Amino acid sequence: MAETKGTAIGNRSVGRRTVIKGLGAVAGAAAGSGLLPVAMRYIQVGAAEPIRIGFQVHRTGIGAAYGRWYERTTNAAVKLINDAGGIAGRPIELIAEDDGTDPKRGAEVVEKFATQHNVDFVFGTLFSHVVIGSAPAAGELKLPYFVVSEGYHVASGALNRYVFQPGITDVRAQVTSMAPWITGNLGKKVSMIFPDYAFGHDHRDFFSKALEKQGGSIAALIPVAPTETSFTKYFAQIPADTEVIYHVMVGPGVLTFVKEMGEHFGSTRPQVFGFIDSLEAVDIASPGLEFLDGTYFWEAFPRYAGANQTAFDKFYREKVGVNEAGASVEDPKDVSTYSHMFGCWETLYAIKAAVESSGYQANTDADKAKLIEALEATTGYEESNEHPQGAKKFVGQIHQCFAHQFISKVEGGKLNVVHRTDIEDGMYEPEADYTKQPL
Repeated sequence: MAETKGTAIGNRSVGRRTVIKGLGAVAGAAAGSGLLPVAMRYIQVGAAEPIRIGFQVHRTGIGAAYGRWYERTTNAAVKLINDAGGIAGRPIELIAEDDGTDPKRGAEVVEKFATQHNVDFVFGTLFSHVVIGSAPAAGELKLPYFVVSEGYHVASGALNRYVFQPGITDVRAQVTSMAPWITGNLGKKVSMIFPDYAFGHDHRDFFSKALEKQGGSIAALIPVAPTETSFTKYFAQIPADTEVIYHVMVGPGVLTFVKEMGEHFGSTRPQVFGFIDSLEAVDIASPGLEFLDGTYFWEAFPRYAGANQTAFDKFYREKVGVNEAGASVEDPKDVSTYSHMFGCWETLYAIKAAVESSGYQANTDADKAKLIEALEATTGYEESNEHPQGAKKFVGQIHQCFAHQFISKVEGGKLNVVHRTDIEDGMYEPEADYTKQPL
């Protein structure tokens, strides 16, 4: 896709309206103060009616660290899109609601977006239990719902035709593409530690299958409650003949999890392969993490800008305000969730492309049907400023994208990429077909 440049409008917080820039002196003052009806404000300033996008964000709860960076990335993308002319000539009006990383509250937020805010679309949900709890409401309300989650729940066919994941890959694709490298380089007898909810179960189920296909075996499956704060008791369950510890952890206890792993195993540890989820928003060079040197991590988008950094990654970092180490430019101690938050950026551009190709104009069932059919006809996205993580293939049957994955090694307190998968390495035969469901 072509490079898009700009600066923007931004977002509105809960209960507030974002006012379009460029208001004339008199009409602008009236519209900005709310003295004119909404429709009249746009007529007065000669501006197009905005496209309202509901941003379901984890501002609180166990997903708050992700939510903060999802919001920062989203604001940057909205800024860029709006200053470049918006979507089909219409500015984005972003309406954010906190779901507390809670599935019940998530469903309530989706309903609020539809009935109170009258949004065109909703996007941004990460944690899988929240997606699963929220998606049925989106289907019932016929509200296009774009998740940035990684769970297999979209591709599985378990949700509905209104739910899409075009900006980030799912766990099944991720583990399928990496299993050959793990068994070929680290070992074949694996103990898995994972969070005990849908996202962790996807890891358990799909990596176990991928490992078996490569001639490997599972030594132990160790589920951990996502709200757990102490982990030593779980490490004691790992069999002595384990060749590889496979770990993925989320929530506020991730730093403790990794530190306690080091304290338990010391220098006699097996090989360790982790998902960067275990250390998102955490500095790899933090005291107590020295034992990670020589271990490996999956990354969707390398946190450190290495020798092979693309111009697209450089552009993206600049616009979001992230330095070469994956931390905030303003505060280098504020480490981003780099392997996840790009999904917000790319999803907004996927929405933009679908609106413009479908001719979507109004929040009607007919126009939403056209948008959904246009998305289902999409086959992929080119690597670009709009899709800086890399090229994507999109399978309309299952509403899911596929992309490259990265394996990085911890060396000297930073992550260095040692392997990049092909997109095809993670692709699998669809087990569902949303296009057969009614709209």
